[in-house]
Order: sequence, then C-alpha cells, then structure tokens
Amino acid sequence: MRHAACHRRSTCRLCGSDQLSEVLSLKPTPPANAFVPESECGTDQEKFPLDIFFCDACAHVQLLDIVDPEVLFANYVYVSGTSPVFVKHFQDYAADIVKRFAPQTKDRLAIDIGSNDGTLLTQFEALGLSVLGIDPARDIARQATANGIETLAAFFSSSLAGEIKASRGTAQVVTANNVFAHADDLADIAEGVRTLLAPDGVFVFEVSYLVDVFEKTLFDTIYHEHLAYHSVKPLVRFFASHGMELIATERVASHGGSLRGIAQLADGPHLADGTVDAMVARENQLGLHEADTLRQFGGKIDAIRDELTAILAALKQAGKTVAGFGAPAKATTLMYHFGIGPDVIDFIVDDSPLKQGLFSPGMHIPVLPSTAIYSKKPDAVVILAWNFAEPIMRNHVRYLEQGGQFIVPLPTVEVVEQ
Repeated sequence: MRHAACHRRSTCRLCGSDQLSEVLSLKPTPPANAFVPESECGTDQEKFPLDIFFCDACAHVQLLDIVDPEVLFANYVYVSGTSPVFVKHFQDYAADIVKRFAPQTKDRLAIDIGSNDGTLLTQFEALGLSVLGIDPARDIARQATANGIETLAAFFSSSLAGEIKASRGTAQVVTANNVFAHADDLADIAEGVRTLLAPDGVFVFEVSYLVDVFEKTLFDTIYHEHLAYHSVKPLVRFFASHGMELIATERVASHGGSLRGIAQLADGPHLADGTVDAMVARENQLGLHEADTLRQFGGKIDAIRDELTAILAALKQAGKTVAGFGAPAKATTLMYHFGIGPDVIDFIVDDSPLKQGLFSPGMHIPVLPSTAIYSKKPDAVVILAWNFAEPIMRNHVRYLEQGGQFIVPLPTVEVVEQ
C-alpha cells in the first residue's frame, strides 16, 4: 500500500540504474523519531515500509520508500549537544580537518549541512574559521542562531548553494554528518557541494558504514531517515560522476560504526592517501558488493531476535518488570522488528529533555527522565541506546548495586548484573 506521505523511487540514488534487488525486509514502522504527546496516544500512527535494496550496477544499498522529509525533520527532537560523547567527537573531528586542510584564517568559511544545534560549527569557530549552518529543523536552527551559530532553516540544495556562494563566497570546508544518508536527492546535494567548495576546499561527511552494519548486525540503524547504507566503492563512482574525487576514508566509532569520507574537486590539490583503495578491498573481501551476502544478513538478525526475546519472555513470565534506557531512533526499528512492545517494556528513560514526557513512536511507551530507574525500580533495563552502553552502565552502577540488571541487545546480546 502506498501512502500520501511516502513514495517509492525506481532507480538507484547514486548511479541512476534501475537494476535493483530487494535483499532485506524489516517490519514497517512509524518514523523513528515521531514521539507524540499523551493527547495523541489514542491515534494510530502511520507505518511505512522498511525494505532494503541492492543496486546490481554500482553495489549501493538503500531504501527506495521515501517518507516526506517534512514529516521526518521539521519538528526534529535529536540534538547532538546533549551527548558529551558527540561533543568530544566533534572537537576531535574539527581539529583533525583544520590541521590537515584548512589554514586558520578568519576569511575561511566552514559550512555544515544538517548542522543541528551547531555543535560541530562551534568547534570550527573556536579554531578561527567563520561558520554557517544549514538545517531544516526550524526550532533547532532558531536556537542555534540565538546561541551565536548562524543557521539557515532550510533543506540544502544546489540552488541554495548558489545563493550562499553569491552572498558568502566559497567554503574551505563543507561538512555533512549523517545527512548524506538522510537525503533522497544525493546528486543535487553533490552538485551543491561542488558549487560551494573553494578550489582547495574539502567536503567531509560521516555516514553509517555498511561494513559495521553487516559485521555487527546493526540492523536497527535502518530507519526511514537513513535512506542510504554507504560503502566506499559506490561512492568513488558517484563523486567522480559529479566532478569530485574521494581522497580519504576512515572508520570512526560514532553511531556504532561510521564511515568518514573526504572529497575534493576533481582537480583539487590534495593527494589521495591510499585509504579509499584499502577500504574497497576490505568490502570486496566481505562480499558486500554482492546481493547474496546481504540476503544472508536476515538470518543473523533473526538469531539475535530469538536470543533477546527469550530472555525478555523469561523475565515477564517470572513477573519481573522491564524498562528501556535511551529513546534513539534505532529503538523504533529494534522494537518493531523484534516485536518488543508495551506488553514487555513499561517505560523508557532518556536524558534528553526534548523527549521526556512524550511517548514512543507507534507503541506509545512513556519516556521519563533517567531518575525513574531508581524511583520505579524495574528488575531489568534494556539499553536501547546500545552504542552508549558503557557510559550508561558506568553512570548507573547504583542501579546494578540495588539488584537491577542491564541487557545490551547489540552487537551481541549481553546481560550485565552486579
């Protein structure tokens, strides 16, 4: 069934081929960040397909069902500044890029596409660059501007890039973190980036990396905001087709495992450092350029589901109470695909004030502050924000000392007790 707020494309968003094979079908879900107030809990939220396709022409892995970006992003509730882990990540990121590519002079411009609350641009500004953010989440963009990081409340496009170039000149650094997987029209974004880049400028992007998704069974990073599951080989071809060159790639730890890529204009001055070829070779070794490898991925997901749901079923049969820790977007995919609903999880705690007091997408489980694990004393807590499992458990040793147990669902199921 097709939906008014959702349409299906018929071609690969990187190379335009129509040679596409379905390799994985996850349970349909509402938009992963569509938290609702209590007044809307009586209303069913619309669910959209989560089917994964492989491009037989360039090996790109992607969703073809596209939910209207206005539905996904206009009232976005994720802010990177609430996570100390991400603030540190962006500090190191900015320092590395400035050291390698950008002289510290005031007329150098850094532009961040999907700049969120300005966390990364704050780091670039501290290093002497002038900055500009672009983000479609109106409230977050307004707040970032109020905090001193000028942010345009808009979706990035090649036409917007032309306007920015006319008013602000070219950019030494253009960044896009997790955005290059969120947009349907990557060709238009690439054209916009090419328009904005100074002759010696670099485009730096971070996206969830297919190798990590595959090796660690991170299927819950698949949701409607993430249209693309990038690997390096298809990106080499894609950038070349847009007058750019991918010169460096590296694996970074954020979001359970991401790919950072650095590209320049095709005749740019920076030398490729060998990492691109090395990562393409590794992908090839894993079989990620073949559809059959990805078809087998479903079996790995099922094995984790069976293990986790057996543990939770045993707890419930023993009359125990279970809560969730963290309300990230990935929790929506995990809970729907594994069938873990309000009959299993009584409430979810999250440190973001933007989510507290709301109810989870579709399943309408209440989101409370993390103090609730002490006041309500659940017998077990499933760490839905599993990529932060270590700091969460470190910060809540007291919960374990009081007899609770943490259950980490991914990359492997783990039960942690005192």
